[in-house]
Amino acid sequence: MNKVFDNAATAIADVQDGATIMLGGFGLCGIPENCITAIVKKATKNLICISNNAGVDDFGIGLMLQQKQVKKMIASYVGENAEFERQLLSGELDVELIPQGTLATRCMAAGYGMPAIFTPAGVGTEVAIGKEVRTFNNKEYLLEYAFDADFAFVKAWKGDTDGNLIYKETARNFNPLMAMAGKITIAEVEELVPAGELDANNIHTPGIYVHRIFQGSGYQKRIEQRTVRKT
Repeated sequence: MNKVFDNAATAIADVQDGATIMLGGFGLCGIPENCITAIVKKATKNLICISNNAGVDDFGIGLMLQQKQVKKMIASYVGENAEFERQLLSGELDVELIPQGTLATRCMAAGYGMPAIFTPAGVGTEVAIGKEVRTFNNKEYLLEYAFDADFAFVKAWKGDTDGNLIYKETARNFNPLMAMAGKITIAEVEELVPAGELDANNIHTPGIYVHRIFQGSGYQKRIEQRTVRKT
């Protein structure tokens, strides 16, 4: 099976309107920038996006929001995106806010083939409205379902032609979990090497989870909020 694609456009060519997509990254770190750019150019609509955050106005998922491509946003933190706020308050965008640990565990459950999890996070809050609550050892837990995503877009530092991935530092956040969870996982990497060149002891995502891979370009090392000491 040849997993290597020439670029993002060919890798995401079959992403159709209405698809559910997981997007790795944390803040502005480890974002599948090339896949997002390709989706914006493709003008795919009515997407359901699952991500820790919604990017900022001019970067990450924010670019998709600007083009009104996202129908529903499932995330844990959305506070840096003014366009997201505008669409939410105007009723243009459906939003599901999830505790960050629950978001991560629902990704993990999908990767493990588990249909659901029970978690104490959110019990007694608006998060619990309409959800099943069960008691274990005198403590209440919410039933949360594993995600069901058509695609997962992830970004890694290095990858090989078999799809094995290594993430660098903070980019090892939601990317490994989402790489496991997508029905089709598309990985973009800063450096693509032949199979066998990566140290097997340092591989974070085994190639069994990755269906398509390509070497990206033009990555930006952006800082979400820069705090400096007064001189």
